[in-house]
Amino acid sequence: MTVIEVERPKLSPARMRPADIMRVGAVGLRTRPLRAFLSALGIAIGIAAMVGVVGLSSSSGAELDRTLSALGTNLLTISSGTTLMGEEAQLPAESEAMIERIGPVQAASSIGKIPEAKVYRSERIPEAQTGGITAYAARLDLPATIGATLRDGGWLNQATERYPAAVLGSSAARRLGIGAAGPDTQVVVGGVRFTVIGVLNPVALATELDSGVLVGWPVAEERLGFDGHPTTLYTRSEESQLESVREVLAATANPEAPNEVDVSRPSDALAAKQATSQAFANLLLGVGAVALLVGGVGVANTMVISVLERRSEIGLRRSLGATRGQIRTQFLAESLLLSAMGGAGGVLLGTAVTMGYALYSGWPSVVPVWATGGGLAATLAIGAVAGLYPAVRASRLSPTEALSAP
Repeated sequence: MTVIEVERPKLSPARMRPADIMRVGAVGLRTRPLRAFLSALGIAIGIAAMVGVVGLSSSSGAELDRTLSALGTNLLTISSGTTLMGEEAQLPAESEAMIERIGPVQAASSIGKIPEAKVYRSERIPEAQTGGITAYAARLDLPATIGATLRDGGWLNQATERYPAAVLGSSAARRLGIGAAGPDTQVVVGGVRFTVIGVLNPVALATELDSGVLVGWPVAEERLGFDGHPTTLYTRSEESQLESVREVLAATANPEAPNEVDVSRPSDALAAKQATSQAFANLLLGVGAVALLVGGVGVANTMVISVLERRSEIGLRRSLGATRGQIRTQFLAESLLLSAMGGAGGVLLGTAVTMGYALYSGWPSVVPVWATGGGLAATLAIGAVAGLYPAVRASRLSPTEALSAP
């Protein structure tokens, strides 16, 4: 009798398609929606904080770029400094005319502080309540030089500069309770009533004007005791020659004492302010990263509890032929899905906050692609790390051990 041995085919476990992995990975999320939502919320808060911080910082930077593009970076400010004895220096009365003779200088204008002229809404206001408002004598070409615009009314002209007419800075108008210019709107400057003919918008490159009341040069000399010496000069120069002009401005404005003259570039102050905001944004970004890490710990905790609660399910699947790798893939996919849900929600929330605040502030809305892409990538990395241990632990459960678990 001949025995014929038949070679049995080797059986291999069925491969799980990506759709199958997604379906089995979502089982735990569907059966415990509240727990899944709370775990995803922790991830979402961290990602929203990070995207929001980056988005607001980028939007603020875009607004600064837009402002500098509109106002220009070729404005230089010359102001009187201090003497060697520590006293306030004085610019010569002819300093503006001397600066205009510099070849690359395209425009020059000036203001002169009137220290003795206090500003009040009316004569009934107590003398001590000046509101921090300063009176200035101003040249007619000042708005064109510094890029100032009017919110209401008009600027001084050759007629009004000789009469008691005044233009208010934006902060000064608010402190005085004046919303609009008009023939019936008056303020008291140095004991003289001045009619308000205009109100300025905030001046980004000359913020000292925001809290000032500007009057004509001739009327300031005739009625307010102004000595005619400018305290601050503004110049526009060719961009390519800006540094060369900057080097000679002090000696040109005050040849006898150039060390008593301060020369600055207002756009540099705006850039420094933006750098400070960026440093603060980096700090907030770190806080968002900590929140994201806390969310990742929450996901890991959820997955560990899920493995403990679903040991019978794991045992049943193992007894039906599921391999360790398939069990590991199932729980790892569940962790990734949970994190991806939180990441997507966080990106949407952070983008919405950025767009809303930018719209409210009048900024361009900018959310860098790297911030959203990096946020999603970070959530997937957090999900993979958080779900790795629970997935490995689930795959190591034997069928008998899992089915006999309570």
